[in-house]
Amino acid sequence: MSVGVLCIHGFSGGPYEVEPFTTYLRANTNWLIEQPTLSGHGEELHMRGFTAKHWLMDAELAFRALAKKVDEVIVVGFSMGGIIALYLAKRYKVKKLVLLSAAAKYVSPKQLVKDFKMLATEAYNRNLSNNELFLRYRHKFNNVPLASTIEFMRLVRMVEPYYKDIQIPVYIVQGKLDGIVPYHTAQFLYNTLTSNDKTLYFSDKGKHHICYDEGCSEWFPQVLLFLKGSAK
Repeated sequence: MSVGVLCIHGFSGGPYEVEPFTTYLRANTNWLIEQPTLSGHGEELHMRGFTAKHWLMDAELAFRALAKKVDEVIVVGFSMGGIIALYLAKRYKVKKLVLLSAAAKYVSPKQLVKDFKMLATEAYNRNLSNNELFLRYRHKFNNVPLASTIEFMRLVRMVEPYYKDIQIPVYIVQGKLDGIVPYHTAQFLYNTLTSNDKTLYFSDKGKHHICYDEGCSEWFPQVLLFLKGSAK
């Protein structure tokens, strides 16, 4: 039984946001891992003119392409990518979902920028090898049009009615120190999803960019165990 994992990054980000987790999956499985870059996103931001519909279509095309190569598809979504993952689970045959810092409620753009700066500065000071992460976030501060932020919030509102229809197994990871998505949002999501197989994991020191959290060594293996439960 071949398994594919589609990993969807967050608003104004890129595949690097989930890179530590995908690196872990590659090291511990033989699964096919795909990390598409949504329109206007990535290393260089060119977001002007792209809408929520573009980002949803990007994810759909990536899902369809992956589904042709494997027997089962798992979808991992970070922040806005978590909402897109729920959208895919509503429309396609998704085996399991992993939602990381899923932006299931309104997100403050001002807080978004503040948290990026804080994360980047901390990463830079703690470990020079994270300098690349610092440069990526510094670049985006002046490159996110207001219209794009409005599209982000529109996407969240568009997908919210689907939450109650999601019945597949799901694992939610949320940092308690997340300044962008309040941690009680994860509880709301957990309560709303109607799956009988669902887990909510809170990282006490985790911030929004949960894949760079000090607690990764705890939740990475737990999520992998969840995914391997029936992804043999």
